[in-house]
Amino acid sequence: MNAKELFRKIPSVDEVLKKEWIRPFLELSSRSYVSKLLSSFFDRLREKITKGEPISITEDTIKEGFTSFFKESTKPSLRKVINATGVIVHTNLGRAPLPQKAIERIVEVSKGYSNLEYDLEKGKRGIRYVHVVGILKELTGCEDALVVNNNAAAVLLTLSALCRGKEVVVSRGELVEIGGSFRIPEVMEQSGCILKEVGTTNRTHLKDYENAIGENTGALMKVHKSNYSIVGFTKEVSVEELVSLGRRFGLPVIVDLGSGAFIDVSRFGLKPPEPVVTDVIKKGVGVVTISGDKLLGGPQAGIIMGKKELLDRIKTHPLNRAVRIDKLTLAALEETLRLYLMGREEEIPVVEMMSRSYEELLKRAKRFVRRARRELEGKAEITISSGASKVGGGSLPLAELNSPQVRIKPKNTEAHRLEEKLRAWDPPIVSTVKEDSVVLDFRTITKGEEWAILNALKEVLP
Repeated sequence: MNAKELFRKIPSVDEVLKKEWIRPFLELSSRSYVSKLLSSFFDRLREKITKGEPISITEDTIKEGFTSFFKESTKPSLRKVINATGVIVHTNLGRAPLPQKAIERIVEVSKGYSNLEYDLEKGKRGIRYVHVVGILKELTGCEDALVVNNNAAAVLLTLSALCRGKEVVVSRGELVEIGGSFRIPEVMEQSGCILKEVGTTNRTHLKDYENAIGENTGALMKVHKSNYSIVGFTKEVSVEELVSLGRRFGLPVIVDLGSGAFIDVSRFGLKPPEPVVTDVIKKGVGVVTISGDKLLGGPQAGIIMGKKELLDRIKTHPLNRAVRIDKLTLAALEETLRLYLMGREEEIPVVEMMSRSYEELLKRAKRFVRRARRELEGKAEITISSGASKVGGGSLPLAELNSPQVRIKPKNTEAHRLEEKLRAWDPPIVSTVKEDSVVLDFRTITKGEEWAILNALKEVLP
């Protein structure tokens, strides 16, 4: 059949809208939206005909093709994915998965009204931050706290409120860049403070800070190198030393901890150790800022803790309203912090994934392999190897967790083609490719998700 005949066989939109098979689509969406999708679908058919692609146009093929097109067109852009990469706090995959309790609280709060900024005891307007301040004070020993929408905002707000027009002394080796080309010097510039670099990339001494202090110094700042490490001939000034120096000169010490661990993660075999928020606050710093969705394991947020006098100034800064936290994030953060308070941090997915033993994960991997070898016989070679999972999210750059990894070596296609098909599955499965195999790291695969992966493999493997 030539192109002209194929073009003539494509029906009009109005004609299709009268068909019986289109009714379910009209029940799901408005007539105008279905009409728009039909037009787009027919445009796609015409494009294929123009390109000379083999195509059959009958009522059945139109019905089948439009059903697939409708499903694809109405699919949400932001979706759940299965993380088989072994990176626990995967920035590109939404960082920390929320605890079940936090999800339940979000649903509860979002269904109706809440006391977000209403004091139920006094019967008048309240402050939204009170819902987490008390827990943060109890957990960390800080005098006061404030929560904004992310840690970049926390640093920007802190510097804007405390140091605008003044110099902030920072070690050259701590001028970090995180994902998305976010750089500490640029944040400082936006805040209106003046960066005063001291020391060298690998070595900074206390005297470097002391020599940099002048009449226009506003604060001493320490930035945790959470996403890289300098090894070899190195020297850095401790928080204790900076606090002591700050006291001598009447200057606050600001510490950007980034990842924000509330527990000692070295108990999971992660080394070198990550500073614990409580320990840093006890050393007498003025302000500490952390992320909510990294090692803390909660929603995206920037948490500012420290001395009440400094927090009062930060809270009243005009920028605070522009970066304030919303009610759903507050609900999730409060519930996550409550789990720490009650000693139930194992219910936080990030903590739970870090704590999983190799033996426990190996049992799951072996069960998967036994069944996969049976059901994928002739399609792929399936083996288990020992690999290294990472915490991710710009945390613990040198730390690794020993994890079992299942390798799928397809027999009739290339590994990267299989990886692409898994990403196109519903739900998408994000894995890695090593050599000629697709690798599934079981540390980040939630219990039960492995069977969804197997079902996908059965369909996509040729």
